[in-house]
Amino acid sequence: MISSASTPSQPRFRISRHRHTAWWGSGVAAILSVVGLVLCWLNPSIQAPLKPGLDFTGGTQIQLERVCDQQACSGISAPEIQAALAQLSLPAQDGQPAPNLANAVVQVLDQGHSLVMRLQDLGPIQTAALVQQMPKIVGPLDPNGISVDTIGPTLGQQLLQGSVLSLLVSFAAIAVYITFRYNGVFAFLALFTLGHDVLLTCGAFAWLGLLAGVEVDSLFAVSLITVAGYSVTDTVVVFDRIREQRTTLADLPLVEQVDVAVDATLTRSLYTSLTTILPLLGLILFGGASLFWFAVALTIGIAVGSWSSIGVAPTLLPVLSRPRN
Repeated sequence: MISSASTPSQPRFRISRHRHTAWWGSGVAAILSVVGLVLCWLNPSIQAPLKPGLDFTGGTQIQLERVCDQQACSGISAPEIQAALAQLSLPAQDGQPAPNLANAVVQVLDQGHSLVMRLQDLGPIQTAALVQQMPKIVGPLDPNGISVDTIGPTLGQQLLQGSVLSLLVSFAAIAVYITFRYNGVFAFLALFTLGHDVLLTCGAFAWLGLLAGVEVDSLFAVSLITVAGYSVTDTVVVFDRIREQRTTLADLPLVEQVDVAVDATLTRSLYTSLTTILPLLGLILFGGASLFWFAVALTIGIAVGSWSSIGVAPTLLPVLSRPRN
């Protein structure tokens, strides 16, 4: 019999009543993510699970700022600039043929005030020739607003290998930590939700790459590591409370213990997620182009991580755990 001191108050929110909705939601999102990754891989212009950016492929990125008022700046589009670039001819350099600009990726930012062009690797003479011809396409340019970044193909491959290695090492370290801290079922579920959160974040960017041409860079790898750490931390908080309830509420079914534990940590989890996402929204709105997709990746990952720590990991625990004798 449970003593009055240990008798729990009725949970305000019983996650077990909504477990099938949570499983279906996560299952559909995971399937869509896998489909997006496969379609990216099969796309002839990508041929990878995610569309790699300049950091990983190498190339030249040119950012330009136009001299115009807001009304005049709004009258230009990325397809128009891409079509005009395809008609340009640049000089050959270092014995290599003249570069083909038809595959240039163009972004129009700040309501047409700024432009970002991602091109194949250009030499200094070719870059200068391109910048010199751009006023004919987009109008006057601010000479102080011209930025050129070049990453060679070898450095791009090194950055890709380093990013993949850092992800694998961080995931392996998290797996070892969880395995030593919890029993097999807890550890499996923590790693399962970690993979769930990373998969859904990558899946969102696979679809963004297919539909909007969004590329991933080294900052995306940093965001995945951060999401993995957040996912495990949030799940561990809920699991710790469940372990406490398994001691104090040992006479109740595990489903009831999970409901009490999730209800006790629900407010904390939601507040933590919201206070983490709020500054990320600030970065999305005011952080500029260089941090925009990094902040989007973190926002998606943290939202998914909060969802899985509340709706997926705890509700799967009674299914996978052996009943106590």
